[in-house]
Amino acid sequence: MKFKFFVLLISSFLSYSSYSQELLPFVENFTKSDYSGDNQVWNVAQGNDNAMYFANNQYFLRYNGVKWEKYTLPNKTIIRSIFIDGDKIYSGSYKEFGYWKRVEGKMKYYSLSKGKNIFYGSSDNEEIWKIFKLDGKIYFQTFNEIFIHDDSNTTKLKFPSQVSYCYVVDKQIYVATVKNGIYILQGNKFIKKENWTALENNVVHNMQKHKGKIYFFTKNNGVFIEENNGLVRWNHPLNDIVKKEVLVTANFVDDRTLVIGTGLHGIYILNLDDNSYINLNRKNALKNNSILSIAVDKEKDLWLGLDNGICHIEINSPVKVFTDNSGILGSVYSISTINNGYLFVTNHGIFTSKNQQLNVIPNSQGQVWDIFKKDDEFIIGHNDGTYIYDGVSNLKKVNEVNGGWKFLRSPYESVYFQGNYSGIVVYEDTNDLSKWKFLDKLQKPIRNIAQKQAGELWAADTYRSLYRITYDAKFNVDKVENVSQDNGISNDYGVKLFSYKNEVLFYINNTWYVYNSISGKLVKDTIFNENFKDISDIIPIDDNNFLVLKNGNIYSISQVNRDFIWTSIPEKYYEGRNIIENIKVNKNGDALFMNLDDGFISFKLNNSKRKIENVFVEGFYKGNLILDDTKIDYNQSVEISVITDYFGYNRPDLFYKLNDSKDFIPIKKGHLVLNNLSSGNQELEIFYNDGTSFVKTAVYDFQVAKPWYFSFWMICIYIILIAGSFFLYYKWNKIRYLEKIKLNEEELKHQKEILQLELNAENKLKLQEYEKHILEIEVQNKAYEVAGKSLSIAKQSEMIESIKQILEKETDLSQLKSKIKKSIKINALNKNEWESFQHNLMQSNEDFVHKLSNKYPILTSKDIKLCIYLKMNLSSKEIAPLMNISFRGVELHRYRLRKKLELTSEESLSKFMINV
Repeated sequence: MKFKFFVLLISSFLSYSSYSQELLPFVENFTKSDYSGDNQVWNVAQGNDNAMYFANNQYFLRYNGVKWEKYTLPNKTIIRSIFIDGDKIYSGSYKEFGYWKRVEGKMKYYSLSKGKNIFYGSSDNEEIWKIFKLDGKIYFQTFNEIFIHDDSNTTKLKFPSQVSYCYVVDKQIYVATVKNGIYILQGNKFIKKENWTALENNVVHNMQKHKGKIYFFTKNNGVFIEENNGLVRWNHPLNDIVKKEVLVTANFVDDRTLVIGTGLHGIYILNLDDNSYINLNRKNALKNNSILSIAVDKEKDLWLGLDNGICHIEINSPVKVFTDNSGILGSVYSISTINNGYLFVTNHGIFTSKNQQLNVIPNSQGQVWDIFKKDDEFIIGHNDGTYIYDGVSNLKKVNEVNGGWKFLRSPYESVYFQGNYSGIVVYEDTNDLSKWKFLDKLQKPIRNIAQKQAGELWAADTYRSLYRITYDAKFNVDKVENVSQDNGISNDYGVKLFSYKNEVLFYINNTWYVYNSISGKLVKDTIFNENFKDISDIIPIDDNNFLVLKNGNIYSISQVNRDFIWTSIPEKYYEGRNIIENIKVNKNGDALFMNLDDGFISFKLNNSKRKIENVFVEGFYKGNLILDDTKIDYNQSVEISVITDYFGYNRPDLFYKLNDSKDFIPIKKGHLVLNNLSSGNQELEIFYNDGTSFVKTAVYDFQVAKPWYFSFWMICIYIILIAGSFFLYYKWNKIRYLEKIKLNEEELKHQKEILQLELNAENKLKLQEYEKHILEIEVQNKAYEVAGKSLSIAKQSEMIESIKQILEKETDLSQLKSKIKKSIKINALNKNEWESFQHNLMQSNEDFVHKLSNKYPILTSKDIKLCIYLKMNLSSKEIAPLMNISFRGVELHRYRLRKKLELTSEESLSKFMINV
C-alpha cells in the first residue's frame, strides 16, 4: 500500500498542549511494499526520460510516476551506485559495472566489466560506490581503486589510501581519503592538497561548489568552506547540529536552498537567503530518519533514498501542509491567522498554534463551526454559544446563540446576521454581541445566509428549501417565502447559496437560478449553468475567485473578463480528507488556507492558463509493452500508463476519451485499466484542462483482435457450415423431390402393370413370335460360324485325302511335288468363298468388335480377326490357316496382342476375349 503522508506537526503533548512546526512541504513516502523491493536505497537519479532510478540493494528500480519496475543484475549482487548519461543508466555493484538501456518497455543490462579480468589481486573484493563522468570518460569508484572506461577500454588506478568518495569540481577530480585528506587526480597521479589538512581523519560525504566557494560536508565534523585557499568552518547554527547527527549526504538544490541528509535525524532544508531551516524526520514526515542519498528532480523537488524506503518531498511546490496525526486537533472547520501563528476551530474546540506550540484555549472544548474576523478580534460560532477571542489569550462567551454556522456582515445595513441551529439572529449593535434578536417566523436550522439588498435575506435550510425573508427597518419579519417550493422545485435538498458580484445565485438540484424581483420567480442563470453544472459544492474566496468541488476534485476558479479560468488543486493534497458540506477557505495575503479533517493546506491562486507538453502513453498487455505487432485478444484488459515530465505540483490532472466517447473521464494517478474492449482499432485521446477548455495532448492507438468466433478460420467454418446447410437443404429437397417422383413413378408403374396385364394376352403371341425371330437370328449366326468351320474342315479333309492318293500312286518325285501343289490349289478356298466367310464372321461378332475397338483403338483389323478367333476358342494351329500365316506367326501375333492389351503372360487371351 502506498501512503501519502502530510507533515506531522504534533508529536507529543501534555494535556492539551503539543509540539508543532510551521507549514511544511508535502511529503510522499514509498515503502518497500509499494515498489516490491528491499530496504536500503543507496543512490537516486532522474533519467533523461524523466523517470526516477534507484539503487535498492540487489534491485534496480524505475519509477515513472505511474508504475514501478524492478530488475536485478545477472549475478544478483547489491547495486550501490547509479549514474545517468544520455539514455544509459550506469550502475555499479560487487565486482561488476555496466549500464542499462530501455528496450521495448523494459530495462536491459549490458556489462562493461564481464570478461575483462579487472577484479583481481587487491580488487578481488571491491564494490563500485560512485560513478561519474569527466571529459567523455566514465569513472567507476571503489573505496580503494578507480576504473576509467573510455569507449571499449578500461584502465585501473589504485588510490594512495582508502577513500570515501571522489568529486568533480571545476572539471577536476578530488579524491577524499578517509585519513590523509584530499587529493587531486591529474593524469595518472594523485596530488595532495596540503593546505586542506582540516579534512584529514575526516570522512567527506560531499563536495560541492556554491557561489564560487567549495563546501565540504564531513560525516562527524560538520561543514567546511574553502576561503583564501584554506578551510574554515561553516558559520551557521545548523553546523553544530549536523555534527551530532552523522551527516551522510548533502546537495545544493539551487542558489537559495541547501539540503542536508543525516543518519540519525532525517533531513534539513535550509533557506540560504534568511538562514532559516526546517527539519523533516520520522516524527513529522519521513518513514525513516536515516538518509542514504538525495536527488533533485527537474521540478527542484527532492527524492530521498532511505535506510528503509523512498521519500519524495515537494519543496518547490506552492502547496504546504499542516497535519495533526495525533488526533488532538480534530477536524478543522475554519482557520484564521493570528500574530506568528494560526487560530483553528475544530470539533474538539478552539486551538492556537504559536511558536511551534499547539494549544487548546481553556473552556473552549466542543464543536466549533465558524470564525469571523472583526478588526483585531475573532467572532466564533460555537456549539454552546457565540464567543469572542482577542487574538492573544482571552476568550469570552458573549451570548447563548448555539451553533453559529454562518456569520454575515450586511453589505447594505450596519448589522450582523448569524445562521444557527434555531434560525437567524440579527445583531443591531455590532460592538455589543450580547444584544441580539431572532428573525421570527423561521424557526429552522439555517446553515447559510446571503443578502442582495436591504430588507431582504436569503437562507438555506440545513436539509432542504430556499427561503426569502423580508423585514422592516426594525427587523420585524414581514414575510417568509419558501421560494423553491413556490417555484415547483420538489427536489430542493441541499440548496447552495453563492454571493458573487452583487448577485446571489442558488444551486438547486444541479441547476443554477437567480431571483427575478419583478416576476417574483426563480429564473435559470445562463452563464453559471453553462460553466458550473454537476458540481458538488461552491466555496467563496473573494469577488473574483472561488472554489468548486466536482467529481471529488477541487478547482480554483478565477474570472478574467468573461472567461472562467479553472485551475485544479491536485487531489493528492486533500484526498479523502475534505469535510464535505463544510469546506471553507481563509485568505491571507496571496495564500489560501483550506480546512481538512486533520489540519489544513496552504496554496496560492494561479490565474494563468496552463500548457501541458510531453505527455507519453504506454500500453501494457499481460505485463508486456504493447508494440506494433502485439496481438491483443478480444475481451482482455489493457493497462495504460499516462506519463508526464513531473511528479510534484506541476503534474497535471489528465482526462481521457476512448473511441470518440462524449465524456472526459479523469485519469487517477496516471493509471488506466481498459476492460471489455471491442475488436478493431482503439483510439485513446488524452486531454488536460487549460482553464477554459479541454485540450488534446496525446493520442494512443492500438489494435484489438477479433473474437475467436470472428477469426479467419471461424469465418471459413461459418461459410462451410452455411454452404453445407444450403447443400443439405438442397439435398433434402432433392430427396423429397426424388421421392415424390419415385412415388409418381411407382404409381405410373402400377398403372402400367395393370395395363400390361390387360395387354398380356394380346401381346403374348407377338412376344413369342419376336422371341422366335431372335432365336432364329442367333441360330443363323451360329450356323454361319459352323459353316465357316465346316468349310474349313471339309477343304482340309479333301486336301488331305487328295494328297494321300497322290502319294500312293505317284513314285516320281518331281511329279509328286507338282501334283501335291495342284491338289492344294484345287482344295484352297477361292476368293468368293473366303470373303463370304470373313463377312459372316464379322457380322456374327459385330458387338464384340465394336466394344473392343472403342476400348483399344490401337488394334488393327488383323488384331481384331485374331481376337475373334481367340474368342471362338481356336488354337494357334487352327488359326494359322485362317489367317494364312504360320504357327510361329500366330504365336508372335498373340504375343504382340498381349502387349497392346497390357496383359501378363499368366492371363488367358481366350478368357479375356470371352469376357469382353
